[in-house]
Amino acid sequence: MRTITQTEIRIIGCLIEKEITTPEHYPLTLNSLTTACNQKSNRDPVTSMSESDVLDALNTLINDRIVTDETRGNSRVAKYQHRFCNTEFGSLKLSKQEIAILCVLFLRGPQTPGELRTRTQRLCEFENVAQVEAVLNKLAADENGPKVVKLSKEPGKREARYGHLFCGDISDTVTIEQSQNTHTHSLEENKRIEQLETEVSQLRTELDELKQLVNDVLS
Repeated sequence: MRTITQTEIRIIGCLIEKEITTPEHYPLTLNSLTTACNQKSNRDPVTSMSESDVLDALNTLINDRIVTDETRGNSRVAKYQHRFCNTEFGSLKLSKQEIAILCVLFLRGPQTPGELRTRTQRLCEFENVAQVEAVLNKLAADENGPKVVKLSKEPGKREARYGHLFCGDISDTVTIEQSQNTHTHSLEENKRIEQLETEVSQLRTELDELKQLVNDVLS
């Protein structure tokens, strides 16, 4: 399987999630899929994709036979479903637990085993964190190529995170994510400083006016 883009992996993750959690609304329309991609809950990062962005990615996934257009009969609304794994002719065969873990990694980025146990509850069952770790180790040691990788433990964290490898080297993705977070933090910090400087300037003006008022009264 080729390296998948971040937009494409978000789409695949959403299709997997909705197939399991809301089967009555699956396959998904373009509108429903776009809404799912841009959810503010259970997504990291939160995105603001347009339907055009999603459709462009869908067309690529359809060409690669990872997604299919399931529009039937006289329906004017196209509906889409994934063929990411466990298909008749596909080579990628995954258990429910493996699918659940990958789905959360696709939608939320690198996670610790503890986070994965909590965040896969809607998708499957894990008895304990050790069971999550066992599935992660199996995915990492897949004879057809590792599907996940264990990342270096972050300072102050008890557990190391795991990330999926379908979008290429996880270190590249993490570096981009950290860079974006740093840039966002810098912008927020600059905005806060500018706001403080404005408030200080206003206070100085008011103080000068108060001093002048006092001097006028005393004179």
